[in-house]
Amino acid sequence: MTPAEIKSAAVALFEAENSGIQMGLLSVAYPTITMDDAYAIQAELVAQKQAEGLNTIGWKIGLTSRAMQMALNIDIPDSGVLLENMVFSNGARIPPARFIQPRVEAEIAFVMRAPLKGRVTREEVIAATEYVTPSIEILDTRILRADPASGQNRKIFDTISDNAANAGIVLGRGHFDPATDLRWVGAIVSANGQVEETGLGAGVLNDPVEGIVWLAKRMEIYGQSIKAGQVILSGSFIRPLECPPDTLIEADFGPWGVVSCHFE
Repeated sequence: MTPAEIKSAAVALFEAENSGIQMGLLSVAYPTITMDDAYAIQAELVAQKQAEGLNTIGWKIGLTSRAMQMALNIDIPDSGVLLENMVFSNGARIPPARFIQPRVEAEIAFVMRAPLKGRVTREEVIAATEYVTPSIEILDTRILRADPASGQNRKIFDTISDNAANAGIVLGRGHFDPATDLRWVGAIVSANGQVEETGLGAGVLNDPVEGIVWLAKRMEIYGQSIKAGQVILSGSFIRPLECPPDTLIEADFGPWGVVSCHFE
């Protein structure tokens, strides 16, 4: 894609989010779109938001489960940017006009005490982490999930361009040791009191810490790095849950506490 096409795509995404009206698939409009193009669109989209005064507070990792990767015919995760207006308090009530088609996932969030860049080890990630905490990620899509004319489903390029479907985060209140065996940290996730999903941290690349290892390496390719104080969502260990109006989501992490939000 040309620089002008990348900027045009980012403007369209920005307008779709502000209007609440989804746009068409970029993978249909630009059939030769690449992963690099998609991350360039994401960067331009984030730059537009930063120009309005929003600060970056961290990063999210997506598509970490084997099932989701196979569904999209890829073998790597993706990533997006967390901005300060995406943070909701535990138990927050979310207005219906805030999102277009919200969904949620349960994740372990890492809060960093030190920066990370490039190739790092699992031990270096743990040493650089201040604490981990349970979280809910709110997903939204500013791009249609399928093309009305052809029936083509959204592709990885669409998702990455759309800031990896990133929309919001709800953090738990507890602070926990990152050296804990996070593979065995799990959650029971309910919608309006009905258990919909359960999962363990092992669903995230076999170990959520490995998600941070991957992210640091990927970011260096694009001249980016993880900074001290940032929040990193390590990836979901459940499938995304749809959240139509009047949905109460509760993610019970057992001894780590409950994280919740209510879509009005």
